[in-house]
Amino acid sequence: MTIRVVVADDQELVRSGFAMILQAQPDIEVVAEAGDGAEAIEAVRRHAPDVVLLDIRMPHVDGIEAARTVCAESDCKVVMLTTFDQDDYVYEALHAGASGFLLKDVRRDDLVHAVRVVVAGDSLLAPSVARRLVADFTRRAVAVPAAGPSEELGALTARERETLVLLGRGLSNAEIAAALVVSEHTVKTHVSNVLSKLGLRDRIQAVICAYETGLIARGA
Repeated sequence: MTIRVVVADDQELVRSGFAMILQAQPDIEVVAEAGDGAEAIEAVRRHAPDVVLLDIRMPHVDGIEAARTVCAESDCKVVMLTTFDQDDYVYEALHAGASGFLLKDVRRDDLVHAVRVVVAGDSLLAPSVARRLVADFTRRAVAVPAAGPSEELGALTARERETLVLLGRGLSNAEIAAALVVSEHTVKTHVSNVLSKLGLRDRIQAVICAYETGLIARGA
């Protein structure tokens, strides 16, 4: 299967560099490039890609608004391009539906790997980065106030709720398997069930859900 990608960044050198790296892969096709969020949205509508790489900071329509529109209108996976230490908008981007983020100085192999991983529906973030994101999330006041987990999470089994808690704490599948004393295959099944039952796009959305529903207390 060929993975179709749109690359959106207002810096032409960054955009063309990413596109060139991806286009060189036998299983990836860059179907369009965009210089701002509005162009990115139009490119997704026109080409129906599997993945769109969106710079968070772009003129006219920024990456967050573009991510919100793309995720609302399609199943295209959204990956944000950012500098984690400087950007204050990582949470907002993920809450808008993005599946993760890449640093602007990402290595060639990691860029290619990230595109393949996000299409497969796996976690884009390394566990250490996910934990950092969780820590950042718990310090922020931008989230919707927790509303108690019982109603929204009622469809989950006890083991699926345990899995969601561990996802929310940034654990990898291997770490969840060790904590629950089950196989990684079983963990993958639990994760899939959690995402399906709660209507979540990916593991990153599960992290946000775990906090917003109050399943994990802020600062826990």
